[in-house]
Amino acid sequence: MTAIKSLLNQMSIEEKIAQLQAIPIDALMEGKEFSEEKARKYLKLGIGQITRVAGSRLGLKPKEVVKLVNKVQKFLVENTRLKIPAIIHEECLSGLMGYSSTAFPQAIGLASTWNPELLTNVASTIRSQGRLIGVNQCLSPVLDVCRDPRWGRCEETYGEDPYLVASMGLAYITGLQGETQLVATAKHFAAHGFPEGGRNIAQVHVGNRELRETFLFPFEVAVKIGKVMSIMPAYHEIDGVPCHGNPQLLTNILRQEWGFDGIVVSDYDGIRQLEAIHKVASNKMEAAILALESGVDIEFPTIDCYGEPLVTAIKEGLVSEAIIDRAVERVLRIKERLGLLDNPFVDESAVPERLDDRKSRELALKAARESIVLLKNENNMLPLSKNINKIAVIGPNANDPRNMLGDYTYTGHLNIDSGIEIVTVLQGIAKKVGEGKVLYAKGCDIAGESKEGFSEAIEIAKQADVIIAVMGEKSGLPLSWTDIPSEEEFKKYQAVTGEGNDRASLRLLGVQEELLKELYKTGKPIILVLINGRPLVLSPIINYVKAIIEAWFPGEEGGNAIADIIFGDYNPSGRLPITFPMDTGQIPLYYSRKPSSFRPYVMLHSSPLFTFGYGLSYTQFEYSNLEVTPKEVGPLSYITILLDVKNVGNMEGDEVVQLYISKSFSSVARPVKELKGFAKVHLKPGEKRRVKFALPMEALAFYDNFMRLVVEKGEYQILIGNSSENIILKDTFRIKETKPIMERRIFLSNVQIE
Repeated sequence: MTAIKSLLNQMSIEEKIAQLQAIPIDALMEGKEFSEEKARKYLKLGIGQITRVAGSRLGLKPKEVVKLVNKVQKFLVENTRLKIPAIIHEECLSGLMGYSSTAFPQAIGLASTWNPELLTNVASTIRSQGRLIGVNQCLSPVLDVCRDPRWGRCEETYGEDPYLVASMGLAYITGLQGETQLVATAKHFAAHGFPEGGRNIAQVHVGNRELRETFLFPFEVAVKIGKVMSIMPAYHEIDGVPCHGNPQLLTNILRQEWGFDGIVVSDYDGIRQLEAIHKVASNKMEAAILALESGVDIEFPTIDCYGEPLVTAIKEGLVSEAIIDRAVERVLRIKERLGLLDNPFVDESAVPERLDDRKSRELALKAARESIVLLKNENNMLPLSKNINKIAVIGPNANDPRNMLGDYTYTGHLNIDSGIEIVTVLQGIAKKVGEGKVLYAKGCDIAGESKEGFSEAIEIAKQADVIIAVMGEKSGLPLSWTDIPSEEEFKKYQAVTGEGNDRASLRLLGVQEELLKELYKTGKPIILVLINGRPLVLSPIINYVKAIIEAWFPGEEGGNAIADIIFGDYNPSGRLPITFPMDTGQIPLYYSRKPSSFRPYVMLHSSPLFTFGYGLSYTQFEYSNLEVTPKEVGPLSYITILLDVKNVGNMEGDEVVQLYISKSFSSVARPVKELKGFAKVHLKPGEKRRVKFALPMEALAFYDNFMRLVVEKGEYQILIGNSSENIILKDTFRIKETKPIMERRIFLSNVQIE
């Protein structure tokens, strides 16, 4: 008998259910001290997980976190009958959500790097910092494909394309899990990025074919290739079935089709919402039974439905003990894989005062630089000369450290001191050219109608040679999902993106557009720097500015990275992972629409302002010598795609070579093109390199009119470009016969740079 089976056989019903529960660390505290009295109340039977020790509002420093983690584990080992330690979970979206941990760019910015290797390094750093303080599980990455950027959580995603999301998500999982030292949690399963009206938690309207090909695809890659050890269901419902109560998703597809062998953890209060929001359960007991039988193993963040209601359900014979045993065994196996059953304690002597060290900050700077996308550069306005006389830095995002961070960061989400230095745009520019050359005015708030700051902003603009306007959004602090925030609440935080902060319009909020227009009247050239979490509608102001820098939420080194771009110390290499619409009314708007989706509106065409994959450079690249071999292949074979890329400009830089596939005719309507590979190539002036893609035909499989996964015969186009619209090289090949795929083995193309 295995150790896990032995443990399971010794457990009472109550002890089993305790392993399916989580408890916030706050419930075990008296002030900042661990309370044995409260522990005896909540932990006497053991516990599955402890919710956010580092990421609580207790404001604990690393050494304090570790001492508390060890006290919790010591209590469980010494004061419970079976001595089973707990898993400690934290948020780790763009860095560990804890005091003094490194704040990397928000996920949408990391996606803009188009650099999976960089993301693996970022996630590896998050793992190292987490392991130092006893973290066992991270509630990341977000693998939602964002098809409606009105949704506040768009910033947490890797964009609109399933292939890019899958590639970046796989890179993150690889770095975070390492050799199973930490559990990654792929979320939100599934299709959370396409809610009705862009409203968080709202139902998703999606057919089974689109669900599988677009929204499930990144999760399938995460499970089959990444071996992700945890999955979190989404809050919403699909065709009337909430994801937390959907056995088709959580059991049939996830476990039986894909072979997932980890744990399914609820989103916070997701089980209770089966009763409270979706109304598919009339009480907590029914909600618990539905979730458990569907495949949810653990309830987060606190003991609720999987508490007394589930115990009662077992005793009344309403749920099988075998189903409880199944979930408990999964939890125990994860604890065993993490080594918790052998040694749950953290070496307190190895814990530094601060987690954010020099090497981590250097990586944060590299990630921020690569995440920045240059959207406009009229008459080569950028880069600026450092010899410039005066610069006016103006805008609500110019000098607020908090606004440099996305949601689920320690400062951003909790609104408490982060313990790290966060470099603002104003600071980055002043450091680059000297404080004496820089004038500053806030000008206005993110939102609100006050123009009190206009006069000061206009006055300093008149004194300057150039205006750097830093505008956009502010993230964090989810508000009520049922009520519009009070004026007092909104004035305090002004969060307009992040979880629960969905928007009806994507234009710059408040009087930001008006301020830009007033600054334009001074006759001074304007460089617009955007710090935001979603695509914005820029068409009303694009002609008022000479250059646009999309910086997203760039993290702790964002100010330095933006200054590096502005003054040419780094050549921008970011590319958009998501489409920028001309108008909010165009949404949903994404590059891989079907041929029927391009009809114009009465007063507006259906094309975007900036398309997926787009981004400018300070140098120019030339593509040539495309070779595709063989020109005719079988459905389980590969083709090789070769091309040359040359830097024909005067500055070294990175080009993102993008490979798209299009099929002339298919048995079902297909997207006009689909991303199937990309390569980030660094080139010095005059340098040429050969890029080689090995594209498996299985990566072209889709669900036919009988919902069979097939590689379909016919002619396909190879489209090579530097965005989804700017296709530079083309060729064709042919697949000889149609082949059903019983189980897809290969998802992603392989790329080499020679």
